[in-house]
Amino acid sequence: MPRRPRSPRPLRRVEPDFLDTAPVRLVFTLAITASPKAVHHALAVDTEAWPAWFHAVKSARRTSVGRDVALAGGVRFEETVLVDEAPSRYVYRADTCNVPGLRALVEEWRVESTGAGSLVQWIFAMDGPAPLRFLMRVSRPGLGRAFRAAVLSLDRRLAEAG
Repeated sequence: MPRRPRSPRPLRRVEPDFLDTAPVRLVFTLAITASPKAVHHALAVDTEAWPAWFHAVKSARRTSVGRDVALAGGVRFEETVLVDEAPSRYVYRADTCNVPGLRALVEEWRVESTGAGSLVQWIFAMDGPAPLRFLMRVSRPGLGRAFRAAVLSLDRRLAEAG
């Protein structure tokens, strides 16, 4: 019998400064050819298209305050956008999640012009019990590969769109 996904539960409502104080802070950066404006639009406006370029995302839809996101494996988030400074910064907090033990989560996307494209940075900041913090730290290489694959896929998608 298949396991039913856990119901989302409330997380601690942290603010953008949590990006600097979180017990686990993972940072990934990649240069691409797309413009900062195009990247920001894909991140902050074209929410429903995330699954087309970020394969860990199975569905994403905008809400009045942020997004509802479902990931591979049944993980679900309800998020609130905390900062949207087009085209350079997009920050959101998970308000609910069905991952056991997760206490707080904020993600930030920074996009800087390189003249020939963009430098894209993703910061993943979270808190939870020691075993979950350890798991996230040892998952860093896999998250890095997922980030790289997603951003390169986004770059190709934006190049094809012209």
